[in-house]
Amino acid sequence: MNHRLIPLAALTGAFRKANGMSRLRTVFAAVLALAVVVLGLTSIPASAVAQERPQKLVFTILSAEGQASSGPMWQPLLDDLERAVGIPVEPIFGSNYSVLVEAMSADQAQIGWFSALPAVQAIDRAGAEVVARTVDVEGKDSYVSSLIVKKGSGITLADVERCGKRYSFGIGDAQSTSGTLAPLTWLFNPRGIDPERCFSTVRSNNHERNAFEVASGVLDVATSNTVSAAALRAQNPTLAEQIQVIWQSPPIPEGGIIVRGDLDPASKEKIRSFFLTYGQGNGVEAERQRRVLAGLRYSRFNAADDDYLDPVREMMADQRLTTARTARDASGVAEAERELQRLRAKREVQP
Repeated sequence: MNHRLIPLAALTGAFRKANGMSRLRTVFAAVLALAVVVLGLTSIPASAVAQERPQKLVFTILSAEGQASSGPMWQPLLDDLERAVGIPVEPIFGSNYSVLVEAMSADQAQIGWFSALPAVQAIDRAGAEVVARTVDVEGKDSYVSSLIVKKGSGITLADVERCGKRYSFGIGDAQSTSGTLAPLTWLFNPRGIDPERCFSTVRSNNHERNAFEVASGVLDVATSNTVSAAALRAQNPTLAEQIQVIWQSPPIPEGGIIVRGDLDPASKEKIRSFFLTYGQGNGVEAERQRRVLAGLRYSRFNAADDDYLDPVREMMADQRLTTARTARDASGVAEAERELQRLRAKREVQP
């Protein structure tokens, strides 16, 4: 509600006209008028208040191994970011998608690298914004989800589709795009397969752990993705050789750099400019920045907005539709179908 400020002159005029009132009514009227003024002052929309420059930027990074492993790869870029924006940057490494989304929602973090599904959730829950998307060393800004087995196991995709509770299965974090959402949307749901009923056991873990357990024979089948596979080949080629891919999804948008929407505009623009120009151009400094990017297995950051995540929103809507149909939830089905129709119509008109 918007409250109009009452001029002081109007208040004093009201007091002068109160001669016919009792003293009690006069006092009451004065208190009431003062309350209106206070309410007017305290109900100014937040958007009308100047956004302050933060004292520090907390930068969240999803990492199964934590800071000890990922810190050395990210720290040079974060040091450069700190110099560019003139604000201290503090990294937080987490292995749980939901925790990082909640950190941004609670303003415990102002910026971060998010994969596609958590990025959508940060946008929806925290009013976050995309400032850039990552491009890998091969120039790709997308990746694919996969299903993996131990090489030599003889397990095929047809075997998996027959279910029968013959195999143990490692799925991703519930908020993982490639570890959970993509295989459900493009592999299991279209075939009417419920992983809980299909496999002998289902365990949720990160990509690195699932790959290790498949390679070592602890798990029969697991979800993975091409980004994790490339990292494993670089870090442990012997282990990577023990893994075979039996299914791949259509392309999924790569992760991006996300900032809180209420971050002050000047800082937000400095952050955007930093990422879009990082490692570009010629000279010694640009070469150094490209080496930093190579350590992260990126080649550059491209400009992007929230729309680039629409394919993930389609997957989310498709999953809601499947869930609603299973539960015979007519209103849920109708809502999911409307969202799918909206997103597909939007995609058809985009260049």
